[in-house]
Amino acid sequence: MLLAVNFPSWLKPEIIPGLPFRWYGLMYLVAFGVAWLLYRRQVRERNFPMNEDELSGLFFWGILALVLGARIFATLVYETSPIYRREPWLVLWPFRNGTFTGLQGMSYHGGVIGGILAILIYSARRHFDYREIGDMYAASIPLGFTAGRLGNFINAELYGRVTAGKLGMIFPGAELSASQSWVRDMAEKTGTAITNGYANLPRHPSQLYEAFFEGLVLWLIIWLLRNKKPFKGFLIGIYLAGYGFFRFFIEYFREPDADLGYRITLVKTNIPPALFTSLFNFSTGQILCFAMILLGLAWLLIASRLPDREPVRVYPAAEEKASEEKKSEDRRNRRKLKKRLG
Repeated sequence: MLLAVNFPSWLKPEIIPGLPFRWYGLMYLVAFGVAWLLYRRQVRERNFPMNEDELSGLFFWGILALVLGARIFATLVYETSPIYRREPWLVLWPFRNGTFTGLQGMSYHGGVIGGILAILIYSARRHFDYREIGDMYAASIPLGFTAGRLGNFINAELYGRVTAGKLGMIFPGAELSASQSWVRDMAEKTGTAITNGYANLPRHPSQLYEAFFEGLVLWLIIWLLRNKKPFKGFLIGIYLAGYGFFRFFIEYFREPDADLGYRITLVKTNIPPALFTSLFNFSTGQILCFAMILLGLAWLLIASRLPDREPVRVYPAAEEKASEEKKSEDRRNRRKLKKRLG
């Protein structure tokens, strides 16, 4: 008896079959839209001194830097063929053999690097405090990330390792050759049929795990802390360390890239990467997430000791600010008058 559920047959990568409009691309737009709305809400509820043009400019350059960082980092770290070293212009070329394919292959960690650089540069040019900008970004991004992982799920990509548990799902295109003894054993254990020498074994739906923990749960934690942060930059550190923590452990359920496998193998086994091997064998994603955890914790320590670290949770409204400035000016004028008369 089959112990897993089938991937929904009605889910297709294309929004309209035959046209080059895919759910994955739409999910990116949803992610950016959600992040923008949450960021805009924080600007308004805090009376943050940023107008609509500045907000739009911040997101334009942030999204551009994110996409460039994600794409370039993916080709440098995850691409094992020499094609991009021979023809580097293909990194940002969305066509293959005359067909529009989009930018296939994006790295989350590269997107983080690009986003951080955009925040630092934009804040410096516009004279904003990068810690406050970063905190509001940190409270906006994770919920949008949920949409991105749902896009991966709809594409039936980045699925997890083979499992005999109740959370297994049969993904299209995930067949394994039954010439391997472990595949035959798992097929018998899970009740999976072997057809034409191949078995489509149940996998962990790791995209959904990531959407829930790295997206919804992390966003909820940071969103609830946004008005209770002890110092500027606190939410940046929570985001980096929190995402790294959740993703590090979910990587144990996600199958590593076939051409990369494990980057660190402390326990030698003959078990293929499609099956869980050991807590001490680490994928590329886990190494990068461990670095994120360290970076987040180090930033929390640094940010807690920087000057002008007290959080400004709500700025005075424009009218209140003008009134306070007028009162200050009146006080200064009265002091000057007393000095003259005294």
